[in-house]
Amino acid sequence: MKPLTIGELSRQAGVKVPTIRYYEEIGLLPPPDRSGSNRRCYGGDTVRRLRFVRHARELGFDIPSIRELLSLETEPQASCHVADSIALRHLAAVGRRIDQLIALQAELRRMVSECGHGRVAECRVIEIVGNHDLCLSGTH
Repeated sequence: MKPLTIGELSRQAGVKVPTIRYYEEIGLLPPPDRSGSNRRCYGGDTVRRLRFVRHARELGFDIPSIRELLSLETEPQASCHVADSIALRHLAAVGRRIDQLIALQAELRRMVSECGHGRVAECRVIEIVGNHDLCLSGTH
C-alpha cells in the first residue's frame, strides 16, 4: 500500500488535519514516518486507529479513556474487563449528565412559562437568569 499524506489520511478517516497533528502530539497516534522532503507518511493501520479514536470521541469518551482502550489492543487475548470498566464508568457519567440536562430543561420550561411576555423590565427569564437563588434546582 502506498503511504498516505496527512490530507489523504484526513479524508479517509474523516478527521481534520489539525486534529491529526494534535493526536500525534498527545500520543494517541504514533509519530509518522517522514518522506525525503520531511512530509508525514501514514500507513493503513493509522487510518484504522484514527477512525477508532474519532468514533470513541463521538461516543464521548475522554482522551485518557481512549488512550487506555487503545493500549488494550496490544493484548488481544486478555480479558476485556478493563474495557468494560471504562465503558461502565462512561455510562454512569452520561447518566449523570442526562439527569442534569433534564433538570435544566425543567428549569428553562418554568422560566419561560412564568414569563408574561411583556417588557424586559418585568421579564421573569431575565430575573431568574440574573438571580441564581430563584432557580428551583441548585445544580446549574
